[in-house]
Amino acid sequence: MASTSTQPSDPPLEEEVQQRLGSSIPLLFFQFRIYKLALTGGPCSGKTTALEKLASFFRNMGWLVYTVAEAATVLLGGGVKFSNLGEDQVFGFQEDLLATMLQMEKTYFRLAEADKKKTNVLVICDRGAMDPSAYCSTDDWINILDKLKLNQVDLLCNRYDQVVHLVTAAIGATDHYTLENNEARTEGLQNAVDFDQKTRSCWIGHPNFSIIDNNVASFDEKINKLIQIVCDRIGIPSDGVADGSMKRKWLLENVDWNNFGVFEEFQIEHVYLVSTNANIQHRVRRRTQNGQSMFTLTTREYQTDDEYTEKRRNVNKEEFTTLLNMRDHGKSSILKSRRCFIHMNLYFKLDVYLDPLPLKAAGLPLIFLETLTTVRKGTELPEGSMPPFLQIQREITGDPQYSMHSLAKHTKEETFDASS
Repeated sequence: MASTSTQPSDPPLEEEVQQRLGSSIPLLFFQFRIYKLALTGGPCSGKTTALEKLASFFRNMGWLVYTVAEAATVLLGGGVKFSNLGEDQVFGFQEDLLATMLQMEKTYFRLAEADKKKTNVLVICDRGAMDPSAYCSTDDWINILDKLKLNQVDLLCNRYDQVVHLVTAAIGATDHYTLENNEARTEGLQNAVDFDQKTRSCWIGHPNFSIIDNNVASFDEKINKLIQIVCDRIGIPSDGVADGSMKRKWLLENVDWNNFGVFEEFQIEHVYLVSTNANIQHRVRRRTQNGQSMFTLTTREYQTDDEYTEKRRNVNKEEFTTLLNMRDHGKSSILKSRRCFIHMNLYFKLDVYLDPLPLKAAGLPLIFLETLTTVRKGTELPEGSMPPFLQIQREITGDPQYSMHSLAKHTKEETFDASS
């Protein structure tokens, strides 16, 4: 009987490869997941109650929820009087506090890894790993990180999927400021304001950081804002528990770089991926600081021209590299330098587009400012909220020609005049 030889099959065409990879993107989002949230805030911000309400909401949604206790309250509740500690004791206490916090979180993170095989898991941390830096000098903080062999970029950017800061009642709700509901709390009104501002500043640079202030009709509304912000970021419905935050965006005319204030700066690369559905966009992002990168996959699905939902998932370097194989060659990569900073009670991101500029920019420099706020498009932000070192040309919220997706297209058609 004559033998037959099997010829190797031709390698799959690029389109076929992209289709196979594209079909794997939904699977990344349909898998059960762990969502790690750090809930922080100033003294008497309502954090403890808000944490309980948030946990209850997600349990009712069918999620498994773990809550990590505030390590500082546990340690201080053992009779430690922080004000009586000497300099060396303060350093040692902060070092032990951070180590304790990380070990407590590790316990729940490990449990969540096993649980995600059968359900979605939310881990809510009562304060995050950057919080202790608000209570010690910069030099001491660096020394603590060195002793514990920790990296600040990892703690700040990679450890938690989202960080939410609740503003102390000492700012905007002084009638409700009290020390009675926490025996470990000793801060007076001004100290509470100072610690609130120091604590929120610790988180400048986190990719998903929000501030919830006391510009609300009631404390219940403040809690509902928290629930809404977390649901929006995860990409799940919240049945309208509160007016959701929206992204507001402005085109800048000029920036006084010499008077910018405190900020963290990152280099960002966005790459759009092929999509077989015109209403769905896929993109991956590399976000780098000090040679360390984190990677994110985002899928945006439009219900109407103006309404969409987004789902995000952090991916590792190997997943990022694989996803790049389904790059949409009809779109340019978008390169930016991003500065993150806080002004008043708003967390801003300022993006400077870098060379090679998108073709649609027609060689004109692009500098965009954005923030999340419940103040609707076209409405002035509260007085003093816009940073004074920025010169705004105009608001471009919802303007499709300034969307990153539109700018990335490989066409010179419909170029815009940034001076108009």
